[in-house]
Amino acid sequence: MSLTILFSAPDRLWPAYSEALPKAFDAAGIDAHLTRETDPETVDYIVYAPNDALRDFTPFIRTRAVLSLWAGVEKIAPNTTLTQPLCRMVDTGLALGMRDYVVGHVMRHHLGMDRHIHGLSGVWDQTTPPLARDRKVTVLGMGELGRTCADALSGLGFDVTGWSRRPKDVPGITSLSGPDGLQKALSTAEILVLLLPDTSQTQSILNAVTLNRLPKGAMIVNPGRGTLIDDTALLAALDSGRIAHATLDVFRTEPLPEDHPYWSHPKVTVTPHIAAETRPATASEVIAENIRRGEAGEPFLHLVDRSAGY
Repeated sequence: MSLTILFSAPDRLWPAYSEALPKAFDAAGIDAHLTRETDPETVDYIVYAPNDALRDFTPFIRTRAVLSLWAGVEKIAPNTTLTQPLCRMVDTGLALGMRDYVVGHVMRHHLGMDRHIHGLSGVWDQTTPPLARDRKVTVLGMGELGRTCADALSGLGFDVTGWSRRPKDVPGITSLSGPDGLQKALSTAEILVLLLPDTSQTQSILNAVTLNRLPKGAMIVNPGRGTLIDDTALLAALDSGRIAHATLDVFRTEPLPEDHPYWSHPKVTVTPHIAAETRPATASEVIAENIRRGEAGEPFLHLVDRSAGY
């Protein structure tokens, strides 16, 4: 019998997924009808990104799982009507895009490329950057994306420290956790990469106190969440010289308001939330595999344990 798959996500995503998902279902041997609107009692699986059309999951009594299009589920998991299994999106395209962005900007800051791009004003300054092995990089957040970026940076020779709330053992990476580990991770971070989720514990994790823990002249790359940074504290740290530069891809308000001081600050690079994007083709393959698993009675991939936080 054909499965009913409800696609409940913002309108802008439908054109790409209306093509990619059926192709992935066919390749996985799944007989499925993909729809944007149907009787909730007939829905077997929901492909989901937060939207106004679906906030109450209570009527979906037959639904076996909710398959998120997002890697972060902090805006989905707290929904008390969501009692069905929830799977986060771990897409190879998303991880590789984030890796490319982070490596590119870490290398840019490591090599001091801005000095040459913007010109040396006739000064023949032959200052040579250190080798990657002599540059300490800290990645806050060692989930799928953080580990992918940390592994890539370590592979280039950087001295990489990773921090997470709970202990993790990642080969080739100095792994720290907890409040004491955070202070140690910040204290060595010549370049700091933020890839934490948005939770009550991580909001404004980079604030006046923690910014002061960083080595003077540290550089920041934030493609994670805009809420991780206290904007007022960061601007003050940039003005004082405590922080040399911040490359920011995510913000508390998006699009970033035209009058926001980040736009004109000489020590800030703004990129418009382009660090990484879920690719419909590869994401659809992940969704199809989870549906196949659900129908075969196998464990879902990337199942969210809401009892342990997310």
